[in-house]
Amino acid sequence: MDLRNIAIIAHVDHGKTTLVDEMLAQAGAFRENQNVAERIMDSGDLERERGITILAKNTAIRYKDTKINIVDTPGHADFSGEVERILKMVSGVLLLVDAVEGPMPQTRFVLSRALELGHKVIVVVNKIDKPEARIYEVVDEVLELLMDLDATDEQLDSPTVFCSGRAGTASLAPEDAGRDLIPLFDMILSYIPAPNVTVDGPTQLLVSSIDYNEYVGRIGIGRIERGVVRVGQEVIICNQADEKQAYKSKIVNLYEIEDLRRVPVESANAGEIVCFSGTENINIGDTVCAPECVEALPFASISDPTVEMTFSVNDSPFAGREGKFVTSRNIRDRLYSELLRDVSLRVEDTDSTESWNVSGRGEMHLSILMETMRREGYEFQVSTPRVLYKEIDAVRHEPLECLICDVPEESVGPVMAKMGQRKGELRHMSPVGNRMRLEFVVPSRGLFGYRSEFLTDTRGEGIMSSVLEGYAPYKGDVTRRTNGSMVAFESGEAVTYGLHSAQERGILFIGAGTQVYAGQIVGQNAKNEDIVINVCKRKQLTNFRASGSDDALKLITPVVMSMEQALEFLADDELLEITPLSLRLRKRELKHDMRMRMRNKV
Repeated sequence: MDLRNIAIIAHVDHGKTTLVDEMLAQAGAFRENQNVAERIMDSGDLERERGITILAKNTAIRYKDTKINIVDTPGHADFSGEVERILKMVSGVLLLVDAVEGPMPQTRFVLSRALELGHKVIVVVNKIDKPEARIYEVVDEVLELLMDLDATDEQLDSPTVFCSGRAGTASLAPEDAGRDLIPLFDMILSYIPAPNVTVDGPTQLLVSSIDYNEYVGRIGIGRIERGVVRVGQEVIICNQADEKQAYKSKIVNLYEIEDLRRVPVESANAGEIVCFSGTENINIGDTVCAPECVEALPFASISDPTVEMTFSVNDSPFAGREGKFVTSRNIRDRLYSELLRDVSLRVEDTDSTESWNVSGRGEMHLSILMETMRREGYEFQVSTPRVLYKEIDAVRHEPLECLICDVPEESVGPVMAKMGQRKGELRHMSPVGNRMRLEFVVPSRGLFGYRSEFLTDTRGEGIMSSVLEGYAPYKGDVTRRTNGSMVAFESGEAVTYGLHSAQERGILFIGAGTQVYAGQIVGQNAKNEDIVINVCKRKQLTNFRASGSDDALKLITPVVMSMEQALEFLADDELLEITPLSLRLRKRELKHDMRMRMRNKV
């Protein structure tokens, strides 16, 4: 009874990681004079740079002689596989809802998963200190969401706590701001049950997460479902998907989680979340069993990927200049090693030995993998994203997204017009303060390349988020791009004279002095067609022309794309070249005459 296992689930930017910071601080995890960074659970460089949680992480606090294991989860829909797998470790969840935004698409998704497992839910209305907070409306919206998800009577009566994660306060009444998080801690102890496990009996532990340490190798993380786990214990590793592949192993190191540390222990009892090493081939979904009772536990079903991209060896003229790992063996090994940690990812070999089809939950899911690989020194190229279709009753079905947009009132018209072009259907529209909330059902492929247009249409003030809604029959062709590309005619160094004439045709992606190769995309054409342009063209100088007779040429600052923006820009016949130092857009076929022949054949 002195143990609680909880997960904090919510939509992105609703304050999960900030609340965990305050819970750790008020539980005495830090010294009074200790300098603690914000969002301390977001330990990865990419997480801190982007301000989002990518990987689920474990921590623990002690309150009134009770240990509370806390799992901080991602809020972005592309990383929902992280949420699905860790829910098996906990007995209850804190559902965070922003007091301004209310329930959002990812709120519905993660809550439905928790309700399916029968977890107890504590509703936490966060950011109640915002001036535009809609506390009572949000409470009603959460209740409506629970009813929509067919919650049980007990789940409908879930208690509500009103919080300000940044201020570190909580109360049971919306009018009371509170002074600390004691009401939240007390609610966790009184409402969330102790783990429902078997204390006595042969050892059984389900692995829900994997970590890696260069000194001890792979580290399994999971909850002990039955019995006791001890250091030096001989165990059998098995998996319900293939029980014949069971093998012997040994628990070499065993750790419990205290605050932000892993504390070595000699043994741990049922219900505890532990980390262990010594089993080099351990995978997510494996069960650690005592040799006398080998029983594999079922693992959470993970939703299928919806987006696919082709990763391939870089074959551009600049290949091998900037990367450390460039061969097909390097890239293939890295992609397959990612499968051991990310249960939502799929990697398949193709007919070519130098390319692989990689599937994930969305563009961000795959772009995080690409960014991680390039920072590790890998060099490769990727194709445009493609949706994964399903054949249902001999009819091709495509994935649909539930898209929610919060926009200024004057931006409603442009957003609805763009959604109509992309086969989106308006489901609901309602005012939220001085803004409008639009809810659409739109094909996943209709969202490719839309985010930058959305920010332009809303003057940077719009907020959009989406989550997988389901599958529906194919809705017809969707026009992704209305602009062509400007393609370099020859290899060399881009000069001001050549770029000056090019910038009159559209938007440039490169500046003077940039090395380019024939077939590289150097800009966006203003018209809906590709044009070939010579950015390396120099001015012919003669002795009849005085040096100061021409005006100085001025170039507009080029647009530098992020990886997500570059993926959105890609057309079907284009590739993105990714190296540790550069992102280059290019045509799949670099030779201009070959591209013309292929276009004429079509």
